[in-house]
Amino acid sequence: MRIYKVGGAVRDRLLGIPVTDIDRVVVGATTEEMLAQGFRPVGADFPVFLHPKTGEEYALARTERKSGRGYGGFTFHASPEVTLEEDLIRRDLTINAIAEDDQQNLTDPYHGQRDLEARILRHVSPAFAEDPLRVLRVARFAARYAGLGFAVAPETLELMRQLSESGELQALTAERSWKEISRALMEDQPQVFIEVLRACGALKELMPEVDALFGVPQPEAHHPEIDTGVHTLSVLEQAAKHKQPLTVRWACLLHDLGKGLTPEDEWPRHIAHEFKGLKLIKAVNERFKAPRDCQELAVLVGEYHTHGHRALELKPSTLLELLQSFDVYRRPQRFEEFIAACEMDARGRKGLEERSYPQADYLRGAAKAARGVAVQPLLEKGFKGPELGEAIKRERLKALKTYKETASA
Repeated sequence: MRIYKVGGAVRDRLLGIPVTDIDRVVVGATTEEMLAQGFRPVGADFPVFLHPKTGEEYALARTERKSGRGYGGFTFHASPEVTLEEDLIRRDLTINAIAEDDQQNLTDPYHGQRDLEARILRHVSPAFAEDPLRVLRVARFAARYAGLGFAVAPETLELMRQLSESGELQALTAERSWKEISRALMEDQPQVFIEVLRACGALKELMPEVDALFGVPQPEAHHPEIDTGVHTLSVLEQAAKHKQPLTVRWACLLHDLGKGLTPEDEWPRHIAHEFKGLKLIKAVNERFKAPRDCQELAVLVGEYHTHGHRALELKPSTLLELLQSFDVYRRPQRFEEFIAACEMDARGRKGLEERSYPQADYLRGAAKAARGVAVQPLLEKGFKGPELGEAIKRERLKALKTYKETASA
């Protein structure tokens, strides 16, 4: 039995960045031998075990053969006869196909170290094209390591293009796709993830609503970058730069989908794109079964982001409707995330990345003013039921009028 570290632990150590997860492969062992040493089996698909003390994962060396469609369409074979090289060749990228023993001796049959030095994301073997999930994984790695100068090898991008055109991406489950998408959006340069998916044709297959934004112009006065797709990437880039959570990043990606529906004879204006885009945002949410908080914020940002930009001009009654839509009284954090998404949208414009966004503090102040209305005095006056609701609304509107006057003075 010989044990090696493989994958990300080796790759990241060689890159000089912190190692988070450690995967190990066991060569020359049987399931029975692992169990006899106290390892606990996990998963039904292939032989993976948890160490009896550390809980870390150890997988038996295995080969795999394509037997069906999609990510799960593989037959695995694990036995003591499977060599380390045979196990490594089934991995996605050469930089993930390096093994390391306890003395830090490296086994690198597919030249992963060379590609690390050259900053190239290259597939290990033609078998790469058998797994559609690898299209998303490579795009995610491109987003993660873009800051270090990594790029996808042309021949790997070509394989990804073939996979995208094959229809195999449609076989991916919503859960697997979302896992990769959500992880990619939380990388330092998530816009690179979208760029790579677009470059290989996968964006058109997975998110045609986002793909449709590229080449759609916007008014140059408001959008010096003009192209709606480029703007969306810039907004996503700003969201990462400002360390926004996943909910905000997802909303940033989807906020302008309605502009993809604008007839060409109406370009570069996009009248009512906020409302037109809602059905598209809901469709993308459903396709990937995004978590509820991501879904809700994306829809609200899509509908109201222009309200956020025009906050200083809104009538008190419109401001109150906006606050009610977000239920700021019970869910203040969601409104704070809306403000963040609006600010990222404002900054995601060529040459305007550092501009101030006074609307943010104005909206926070408005929410504070509305929340400051006390209910107890109204109860003491005898209001109850629907009448109480109307009385609260009147008082909140009055508070917002006072707030607007004070802020404008």
